[in-house]
Amino acid sequence: MLENFFNSIFGWAISMSPLTGLTVVAFVMVLLSTIVYKLMTDQELLKSIKEEMKEIRKDIKLASQDPEKMAELNKRSMEKSMTQMKHTMKPTLVTMLPLLLVFTWLRSAYAETGAVLFGLSWLWSYIILSLVFSLSLRKLMKVH
Repeated sequence: MLENFFNSIFGWAISMSPLTGLTVVAFVMVLLSTIVYKLMTDQELLKSIKEEMKEIRKDIKLASQDPEKMAELNKRSMEKSMTQMKHTMKPTLVTMLPLLLVFTWLRSAYAETGAVLFGLSWLWSYIILSLVFSLSLRKLMKVH
């Protein structure tokens, strides 16, 4: 059933070429994930945490000779990291199931296909394409 669903959405692209199909699927999945992430997170909070973490890292470098100060800064860094992780967990969980379903379909759709991009399998090609699209879309959409 899911195979027919995904074939109806992406089958045209895969029939053009394996690389075209994988590019379209990777772009659509990254776009949807980025939108969900942006809508489900407090972007201002994440931006402020990111800036605070940058300051803490700078302070850690300066306090490399003071173990007590380093311990305090590391503790603050861990607290900020945990806060950031807490806020980003929900969109990750929401996008996980659809992504797993798409991967299951991709595995069967590309079972007979050899190298797709730079002599790499569909999985590595998907990962590379996703990273490129994710970095680009996050910059364009100002996602933190």
